Amino acid sequence: MLAAIPLMIVPFIAYNVVIAGFGGSALSSLSSTLVEIPMMSGAVWSMNVGDLLIVVALVLLFIEILKATRTGSWSVIDHLLSTFIFIAFLVEFLLVAQAATDIFFILMAIAFIDVIAGFSVSIRSAGRDVSIGL
Repeated sequence: MLAAIPLMIVPFIAYNVVIAGFGGSALSSLSSTLVEIPMMSGAVWSMNVGDLLIVVALVLLFIEILKATRTGSWSVIDHLLSTFIFIAFLVEFLLVAQAATDIFFILMAIAFIDVIAGFSVSIRSAGRDVSIGL
């Protein structure tokens, strides 16, 4: 049952918590620096909250693609819920001012890739399960 829950809901909820928690300063809170690491070249590499959300979403996308290789009744529910998550991303992107950012757009694109890849991998793996006798 828990395997049917799409993991892309995690960055969706995290983004909404950040923008709800900081109100009008949501954009500045997304760009606040989490870590700065001096490099051997002399440059300083930094990661902010928005970058971390994107990295987390990419890791979850990888797990979702691995989940898509399963065939069963729960995989259909997982794909359906992933589609709903993408629709929620799209609606929020279009209707909420704080969601009209490049970070949210990239998260929405990752959710779209999750939906397309999930259906594509499932159809491909289900096609291999079907054998036609000659």
